[in-house]
Amino acid sequence: MLFWLLSNLRKILFKLGIKQQIKVDCPVVVVGNIGIGGNGKTPIVIYLVEQLKAQGVKVGVISRGYGGNAPHYPYLLTESSTALEAGDEPVLIYQRCQIPVIVGADRIASANALKALGCQIIISDDGLQHYRLARDYEICVVDSKRLFGNGLLLPSGPLRESKSRLNSVDHIIFNGEVEDNHQAEFKNLAVDQQVMTLKADSLCNMLTSERQPLSKFLAENKFVDAIAGIGAPQRFFDTLTQLGFKLEQQQGFNDHQSYQVETFTEYGIKQPLVMTEKDAVKCKSFAKANWWYLPVDALFAQNNKNELLADIMKLIKN
Repeated sequence: MLFWLLSNLRKILFKLGIKQQIKVDCPVVVVGNIGIGGNGKTPIVIYLVEQLKAQGVKVGVISRGYGGNAPHYPYLLTESSTALEAGDEPVLIYQRCQIPVIVGADRIASANALKALGCQIIISDDGLQHYRLARDYEICVVDSKRLFGNGLLLPSGPLRESKSRLNSVDHIIFNGEVEDNHQAEFKNLAVDQQVMTLKADSLCNMLTSERQPLSKFLAENKFVDAIAGIGAPQRFFDTLTQLGFKLEQQQGFNDHQSYQVETFTEYGIKQPLVMTEKDAVKCKSFAKANWWYLPVDALFAQNNKNELLADIMKLIKN
């Protein structure tokens, strides 16, 4: 109840103009969620970046940089930036997309820095509750398996905002199909909704950067060890099983887990070790020859994909 009172008071202060929302001279798209833990935001951010780049749009990404300790803020990532400096997700986005990525608690300062670099649109990785930064479009990501847990706000449950917040976003993306018995609660929402699935077709070697087709890897290495330090590690292990792998050992870690080489003394000894791309950016400096990561891409139905991109492109044209 205390958390509800404080969070709603904060929203009311912004709505009344007592606390000022600051607009950046550039369209801002927020990809976030109303709960804690990983819901699949990063694949969506990467998808949007790649789609906008294909349209010739110069796009930049801002992030809190959770878990990082940069020499200064706002911090613009470079080829030498590490997860210890900038956080794992920003480094992943930068390495995959090769676009300007800036981290820092002051998202407005970060957004202004990207605008100064010539970015035409800014994507905020998380930040749905960062009301000080005005936004032009909000995407809320929902894990279709976990949904909203017990439906309670922190600290009694997993929610940072109540489910009523879904009524005010522009677009809801479900990570996976929602089970039939839960679909009714979303049908009456007057918000565009679509389902995302995660596609994987290859593995990447962490030592050599060799990319091997999934079918070829499976033919040679069906049995693997697996680790995952994400919001829902079991989702990654289930994905590997569905792809055809047999997991000899599996170990889940906390989201944004910090790793040392000693963490892996029991894994990848008799068979390859497979991890998420998010984990890999923190382990490349001490990776071994049989360590691999599984890159995933967001996949949407063709018509929904075009509608989402069209909505965002309108922001630039306006």
